[in-house]
Amino acid sequence: MKTDDLISLLATETPAVDRRVPSRRFAAAVLVGLGAALLLMVAGLGLRPDLGQAIRLPMFWLRLAYPVAIAATAFLVVLRLARPGAHVGVRWVALGAAPLGALAAMACVLAGAPEGTRIAMWLGHTWKVCPVLIAVLSAPTFAAMLWAVRGMAPVRPRLAGAATGLFAGAVATTAYCLHCPEMAPPFWAFWYLVGMLLPTALGALAGPRWLRW
Repeated sequence: MKTDDLISLLATETPAVDRRVPSRRFAAAVLVGLGAALLLMVAGLGLRPDLGQAIRLPMFWLRLAYPVAIAATAFLVVLRLARPGAHVGVRWVALGAAPLGALAAMACVLAGAPEGTRIAMWLGHTWKVCPVLIAVLSAPTFAAMLWAVRGMAPVRPRLAGAATGLFAGAVATTAYCLHCPEMAPPFWAFWYLVGMLLPTALGALAGPRWLRW
């Protein structure tokens, strides 16, 4: 048998690749992670008692949009980093837009607040536990997304792990918003970001090992 004939034969015997598999993996990871984060939040922390009144406030939706925007852009970055040869490009810039915008709003609010109230506005009442709770709530999404990313053979595992952790932290923060009573921008702009950066750091440290293929 000639070499060309052998190559043709092997090519015809190759099973078709289902291009929908990656989308299904990521969709399953997102649904499982978000659902588990919500269940953990409701079971362990509970919804805020005045949620019905809070959702009528524009600040509630602005605060909720903060982690949602980070989750959306982090997810796009994860999708690119999960594929060998894909470039992130301007998505890096988009990823920093929401945190920088929130921190700028935080600075403006603190600058216009009376001097004696600034520390209280920044710390709120739950700054000691807020980042830790977000990190704990991120665990299901983190695990599910690591499973999805690992199946895509990423070639930059440290960056992929960090982006995965950031996405998981943002999903957890979105769920945490339904519990957290803190509404002041100086609080959530800073402490929510700290909570999201905890799984980000874990992903960067563990990515080279957990995403090895």
